[in-house]
Amino acid sequence: MVPVRPPHQSTATTRYDLPEADAFTRAYWTAAADGRLLLRRCGACGRAHHYPREFCPHCWSDDVTWQEASGLATLHTWSVVHRNDLPPFSTRTPYVAAVVDLAEGPRMATEIVDSAPADLRAGTELTVAFRDGIPVFRPRPVPARRAEST
Repeated sequence: MVPVRPPHQSTATTRYDLPEADAFTRAYWTAAADGRLLLRRCGACGRAHHYPREFCPHCWSDDVTWQEASGLATLHTWSVVHRNDLPPFSTRTPYVAAVVDLAEGPRMATEIVDSAPADLRAGTELTVAFRDGIPVFRPRPVPARRAEST
């Protein structure tokens, strides 16, 4: 397995937040490095799933393909992490670990960025962002309301 690391990342320090891509997951991590979130979709039952697997966890079919996700999600649950001794998490505390409901159906473990924990609510609308090729989520911008003419 070859670790997926940013070009500036030295191999001298182990980064516990960066995945090791293998032949099967390489497409997922390559897309993430390009700012695209991929899911697997089953050709037999039609359901999407995440994390990537070579079979459908719903019907066990191996007729699964990659699909680009919309990048939209809602917040299901979260927890504020105040202590984590693994690099680089120790320099990021506190951070928000979360589970989100992707618009396509699957749930995904992730991190919420660009939001104060006190501002989060279950059901908060989110959009995907990428940090070092890792999908994270941030609150979706609320469209500005247009002033009505009188």
